[in-house]
Amino acid sequence: MNPVPPRLRLRGITKHYGATIANDGIDLAVLPGEIHALLGENGAGKSTLVKIIYGVAAPDAGEILWQGRAVAISDPNAARALGIGMVFQHFSLFETLTVAENIALGLGTRQDMAALAARLRDVAARYGLAVDPGRHVHHLSVGERQRVEILRCLLQDPSLLIMDEPTSVLTPQETEGLFAMLRRLAGEGCSILYISHKLEEIQALCHRATVLRAGRVVAECDPRTATPAAMAEMMIGGSLPQTRRDPGRAPAGPPCMVVRGLSLPSDDPFGTGLRDIAFALRDGEILGIAGVAGNGQKELLAALSGETLAARADAVTIAGRPVGRLGVAARRRLGLAFVPEERLGRGAVAELSLAENALLTATDPDLAPHGFICFDRLRRFAADVIAAFKVVAPGPDAPAGSLSGGNMQKFIIGREIGHAPRLLLAAHPTWGVDVGAAMAIHQALIDLAATGVGVLLVSEDLAELFQICDRIAVLHAGRLSPPRPVAETTVDAVGLLMGGMMPEAAHAA
Repeated sequence: MNPVPPRLRLRGITKHYGATIANDGIDLAVLPGEIHALLGENGAGKSTLVKIIYGVAAPDAGEILWQGRAVAISDPNAARALGIGMVFQHFSLFETLTVAENIALGLGTRQDMAALAARLRDVAARYGLAVDPGRHVHHLSVGERQRVEILRCLLQDPSLLIMDEPTSVLTPQETEGLFAMLRRLAGEGCSILYISHKLEEIQALCHRATVLRAGRVVAECDPRTATPAAMAEMMIGGSLPQTRRDPGRAPAGPPCMVVRGLSLPSDDPFGTGLRDIAFALRDGEILGIAGVAGNGQKELLAALSGETLAARADAVTIAGRPVGRLGVAARRRLGLAFVPEERLGRGAVAELSLAENALLTATDPDLAPHGFICFDRLRRFAADVIAAFKVVAPGPDAPAGSLSGGNMQKFIIGREIGHAPRLLLAAHPTWGVDVGAAMAIHQALIDLAATGVGVLLVSEDLAELFQICDRIAVLHAGRLSPPRPVAETTVDAVGLLMGGMMPEAAHAA
């Protein structure tokens, strides 16, 4: 019996960006009905490779074979015509349009909207992707928006579906629903190329995995039999570092930040207002806030960092001092540090050097005595951060925009810790970074808390929260559940809270 020929085969795919080799002679085969994982650290070449498959980028060398025939995929329209669909990590939906209108735009041809809505309902029911075609996107949860993106692909009857970090914004229950849909799709013969940093998901879902490192294929494995640790070691080319916590460390101390009755409308017409938020962050504690994106995280962080002022000064206190009416600079002078979700633009300025970026959030007068910048001290500070956090960069004069996402994140966290804060707000600190960088960031936060600094960690990654936090609360629709010790809750319980099963009242613990 002859083996099943690949639906997609890549031979010697090579892509250069200047002197950088993003893909170096990559060979890959994806079979019909296979869920195939593409693994690798940040900068390994995964994104470039799927852009080539989907026609967003053109290879410099190599060959793409589709159903055994050599093809040139000049653009996404050509990819879709072959039967290739892609669900991107970042959604491309118009907030003010309905589900059906968004999907019609994505199909590229004039549609009978009533007929399209009927098709949508049929496909949604078939794959368990319940979405009302007439609802406006700004009323949808993040999980529902992802269903819209998937439905847009499914309506084109793809033979190959590419998914890039599809569960980063989903609850555990929504993730299980997505996996059931993907298994059904694969069972019907569709091939799926699946990219994720969550190795437990790869193990549970995928049939085969190809591992990239530095633009090359370095390994293949069956993730159903390989452990997550083994796959991580293939990705990084060595032993996986482990986070370490002192099992005998002292319990958390007095509150360094207290929030009482914080209610704020959102400035964004599609944002989420805060409703009676209350919690206490203690010295030496890592307090995690879970939640699906779009449930008020952005608004809460703005209110805590000082970007948005509260109606009352005592709605937020730092070290016992009311700061609800104080801005960012005043709160930083009281010891607050902040790692925002957006690395470039808010966390750092791409065009400035790492040394210059170090000054942006500094309160240490030694770096700018009497208002005059001391560039030698700034460069030493930036060099110390680069060394301490193993940031891959030419040096303190390197532009921030030249670093990979994971290295930029490590620098920003190192910079904030280097400013010796009293408390640290960290928003999605390992979002989209590879396993090695994530472990380094986790250890940095653990070590910081061990010195007595309070850490507030906002994340959608439940594995991360359960691994390093002392207590966890859940933010849903602008309301915060009471924080619970990690040992007294479960992933399923937190997932239900993320889905909206909130208690009637929420009070600070």
